[in-house]
Amino acid sequence: MSQPETSSTIDLRDLRLDEVRALLHSCGAEGSSLAPETDPTGYLQQLIDQLCDLSLKDPLTGLYNRRYFDAELEAEIDRVARSGEAALLLMLDIDHFKSVNDTYGHNAGDQVLQAVAKTLQSCVRPMDTLARFGGEEFAVVLPACMPTFGRTVAERIRRAIEATPIQISPNVDLRVTISVGGAFAQQWIRSTTSLWIERADQQLYVAKSAGRNQLSLETQADSTVSAEEKSLLFGHMASGEPAWIEMTAAAAVGGSVQR
Repeated sequence: MSQPETSSTIDLRDLRLDEVRALLHSCGAEGSSLAPETDPTGYLQQLIDQLCDLSLKDPLTGLYNRRYFDAELEAEIDRVARSGEAALLLMLDIDHFKSVNDTYGHNAGDQVLQAVAKTLQSCVRPMDTLARFGGEEFAVVLPACMPTFGRTVAERIRRAIEATPIQISPNVDLRVTISVGGAFAQQWIRSTTSLWIERADQQLYVAKSAGRNQLSLETQADSTVSAEEKSLLFGHMASGEPAWIEMTAAAAVGGSVQR
């Protein structure tokens, strides 16, 4: 049975768009570049796209928010589980941030957050996902980040924040530091975002406990096949097993097997 045709005509006068336009304007969005009279569908789509963008961004720093970051983290866990490639999650917290608010006021605190966010953006790759995680805490997931480079990346970020002066008034420059905790995704295992975040948070706590302005990275679990495991895989082949068994076992060793 054929479905009844529906009209695609949109009469914008039937929609309450004044509040939408006011919201976009208050957030610094430009609004639609199309004329509602000549292209109502395109006009409405641009407004929808900008509202979606606002819902995924932190209004103070312009970084992605927790909602977007959680979705990206879930996608990265899925990719690592299928491909076995390395991925690093860093949790970063501004040291003694409360004292900034208490000493200089919350406006200065906001300036510090914005300056730290800008510096962090300059330290990550386009393929990385950087977000304001909440309060004075930030998070970044780095796909295809090998363990040998993870500490180098984290240390470069820590040093960049430490070296950046933040002018909160014509006569006052502040310098802040961050503590960094990191954990690698578990290769070939479909874990959860909450467990991955918890592991990185534990390392952040270690960095804080060590005196702040430190980094602590969890050692990546060894997912390679040991010599003993290879022997268990191939030991039976001396008795003349079929070739397809040998090929299957060889393919298993050629990849990575979780221990």
